[in-house]
Amino acid sequence: MNSESRNPILIILAFFSIYVIWGSTYMLNKVAVTELSPFFLASIRFTTAGVLIFIIAKAMGKSLAITRKQLLNTIIVGFLFLSFGNGVIVWALKYVDSGFAALEISAQPLVVLFLMRILQGKKIKLMSLIGVGLGILGITLLVTQQQIVTQEGSIVGMIMIFACMLSWAFGSLFVGKAEFPKNFFVNTGYQMFTGGITLAIASLAFGEAWLAPNKWSMQVQWSMVLLIIFGSIVAFTSFNYLLKSVSPDKVATSTYVNPLIALFLGWYFLDEEITSQSLIAAAVLLTGVYFINTAKTTVTLPRFTSKIFNKHKKEEF
Repeated sequence: MNSESRNPILIILAFFSIYVIWGSTYMLNKVAVTELSPFFLASIRFTTAGVLIFIIAKAMGKSLAITRKQLLNTIIVGFLFLSFGNGVIVWALKYVDSGFAALEISAQPLVVLFLMRILQGKKIKLMSLIGVGLGILGITLLVTQQQIVTQEGSIVGMIMIFACMLSWAFGSLFVGKAEFPKNFFVNTGYQMFTGGITLAIASLAFGEAWLAPNKWSMQVQWSMVLLIIFGSIVAFTSFNYLLKSVSPDKVATSTYVNPLIALFLGWYFLDEEITSQSLIAAAVLLTGVYFINTAKTTVTLPRFTSKIFNKHKKEEF
C-alpha cells in the first residue's frame, strides 16, 4: 500500500462516509418517496449517478470500454442490487419506517450465509450458527411488534424487504464468479446506469407519475442531491478506498453502524418511534451479525456491488 492509500485523514473521512452517509440513505429515501413514485425516484438517482461517474471516469483518463459479456453481467448485477434490490426497498419505505427497514436489512449476512449453504454446500461453523440463532431471534422480536404489524401495508413491506435481501445475497454470490470491468469506478457506473434504466422501464410499466425536478419540494430536491452525490458516489468510492487501505473486518463494521445511524436519524428528523422492543431486537440482531462476521469469514455487503471476504480460504463459514 502506498502512503496515499493509508492517509489517516482520508481513512477517517471514508469511514464517516460509509457510516453516516450510507446510514442516512434510509431517511433520505423516506423523505423523497413521500412525494415521488418509488421506481421513478430510484431510477433518477442511479441513472444520474451513473452518468456522473462516467464523466468523472473520463476526466480521470479511465477507459469506459466494456465487452458484451461484461455488459451483460453489469446488467444482471444492476438488476439484482439496484433495480429490484434497491427499488423495492424504496417502495417498501412507503409502508415501514426508515429505521425499521435499516434494522431488517442488517440481517443480510444471515441470508448470504443461508444461500452459501443451499447453493454452494458450504458448512456453517459453530460461531456462525450462534450468530444465525441470534439473528433469527432478533428479526422475530423486530417484526412481531403489534404497533408495527397493525400498520396498513407493513407486513407486505417487511416481506418485500426480505425479497430484496434475497436478491442482494444471490447477487453477491454471482459477483464472485462473474467478469466485470477491471476499474471498480467504471464497473459501478455501468451497474448504476443500467439499473437506473431498468427502473425507468419498471416505472413506466407500473404507470407511475413522473414529476420534473422543478415540481419537487425543496426538501425532496435536497434529498435527491444527497442521495445521488453522496449516497451513490462518495460513499461507494469511500467503501472501495477502505477495502484497499484497511482490513475487511474494519470495513464490515458499517454493518453494525448503519442501522443505528438510520434509527437515530429517523427518530430525530422524521419523528419515527423507537420502541424498547426495537432496541432489544437491534442489540440481539447485530450481536448475531457480529458472530457471523467474526467466524473466520467477513461478510460485508456494499450498496451497489457485493464482495465476500474470506480471511481463510476454507469450505466452512
